[in-house]
Parts: sequence; structure tokens; C-alpha cells
Amino acid sequence: MKLSELSATPKLIKLTIDDEDIVKEYGESIDFWVYDRQPMSVFMQMATVADGNPGPIAELVVGLIMDEKGKPMLKAGAEPPAPVMIKVITKAVATLGNLSSQTSAK
Repeated sequence: MKLSELSATPKLIKLTIDDEDIVKEYGESIDFWVYDRQPMSVFMQMATVADGNPGPIAELVVGLIMDEKGKPMLKAGAEPPAPVMIKVITKAVATLGNLSSQTSAK
């Protein structure tokens, strides 16, 4: 198989936080989008973040969170509540990690 056969243009995928705590607190689920493919530098940064220091991964993931049009969703100076951001970061990292392993397994 040629590497070019595995290459594709990144596509936006919708992620939803819909666990009981979020729905109870905010009355509905929370949606955001990420691109299904990220530059290798992003994956390398995610892989090398120390477990005891989640700050760099949080900063990295904030830059990956998009609206439905592919524009950055989180604006400078506007911080969502910490419990929401923790769930967003967890969902984004898990989803991108799963997509990466699915692609490499083919």
C-alpha cells in the first residue's frame, strides 16, 4: 500500500459531552468539533506530556477545539468552567487517540 492511499484532507467531526453531570448542570449536552486528522507534531506533543503535568495538554487541546465551521471555538479571555473543560479535553484526546490507532491499524 502506498502512503498516499492513507492520506486524506482533515474533516471536522462533532463530539458531544452528554454525561449525566453535564446534562443535569446545563440542561443539555455540549457539542464541539475537532479535525479528525492532526499534524504529527500535535500527536507528538500529546504523547510526550508528563502525566503529572496536564497544563500543556490542556493548552494544546484548546487550540484544537472548533465550531461547526472549523473556526476556533474558544476565544481569548473566555474560559469555560473547569469541569467542562476537563471533560472536553478528555473527550478530544480519547477520540483523536482512537482515530489515530484505527488509521495505523489499517
